[in-house]
Amino acid sequence: MAQAKIGYAAMLEQFGPQEVVGYSARAEAAGFDGVMAADHFQPWVPQQGHAPFVWNVLTALGERTRGDLGPGVTCPSFRFHPAIVAQAAATLEHMYPGRTWLGLGSGEALNEHIVGGYWPETPERIARMFEAIEIIRKLFQHRDRDVKHEGKYYKLESTRLWTLPDPTPPIYIATAGPVTAKKTGMFADGLITVGAPEEKIDMIMEKCREGCAEMGKIPTNFRFILQLHLSWAPTDEEALRNAMTEWPNGGMKFPKQDIRSPLDFAAMAKLVRPEDFKGRMLISSDPDAHRREIQKFLDMGFHQVYLHNVGRNQDEWIDVFGREVLPTLTA
Repeated sequence: MAQAKIGYAAMLEQFGPQEVVGYSARAEAAGFDGVMAADHFQPWVPQQGHAPFVWNVLTALGERTRGDLGPGVTCPSFRFHPAIVAQAAATLEHMYPGRTWLGLGSGEALNEHIVGGYWPETPERIARMFEAIEIIRKLFQHRDRDVKHEGKYYKLESTRLWTLPDPTPPIYIATAGPVTAKKTGMFADGLITVGAPEEKIDMIMEKCREGCAEMGKIPTNFRFILQLHLSWAPTDEEALRNAMTEWPNGGMKFPKQDIRSPLDFAAMAKLVRPEDFKGRMLISSDPDAHRREIQKFLDMGFHQVYLHNVGRNQDEWIDVFGREVLPTLTA
């Protein structure tokens, strides 16, 4: 069997731009393949401490690594007009041909409310995202003539992308719900989701395949991508401490899309207990336990898994997983 494709999740909420590029390059040298870079204007909690501009970091990653790379994920609806997202993604692919992808999501108030506009309910945010994708597709698909758009949420005057790669980067949508999953199958090239119970993952995958079939697309060409949060350290106690301190949002069992401030997240983090991570994120010092958890998702059909160790012990974790975990995983 082929060795699995395991990437590094570069969490820009936790590390400065030069630091995270260094970790990504080190991860690639240890056997990780590809980088998913988080797009945040603010960290989840103040303890995490960073939020550099993802497109600058992706450019640096393109210079320092050789695998695939993309934003996981950018919202094309509030901070950025869809045309700007299209231009950024096209430029990145033009610089690093065949390596990039465009990860999109419907947005979270933590990052998007900063422009000061009305923050809509979830159905409208999803509708905005799919209209944004329509604009991005128009710009990607018309190399030799101008396009325009007059929709419910966006307007695009006659224009084109003058620096356009061939082919353009694939579009992946982040979702964990059945309705959006089906539309993802219809209108995107792949799905990005996070670790969840097997029955939920199976449902999301099946909805994507239904969407592909409805549009006459070949389901086997559709890519399933997972971002998997975990906490590894030399002891279970340290792994738990890292999760509680650095990534308490992983234990918050409620929707987070409408919370606007890292300070509000920090207040809510005081309610998080160790048992709240159960079923949501593996916390363990045993590399083999993590190997089993990752392999479970690969066996479910994910084409690539990007790993995020929530602690600041990145160098140590990269070394251990590169030596003891990655070589044992199979696609």
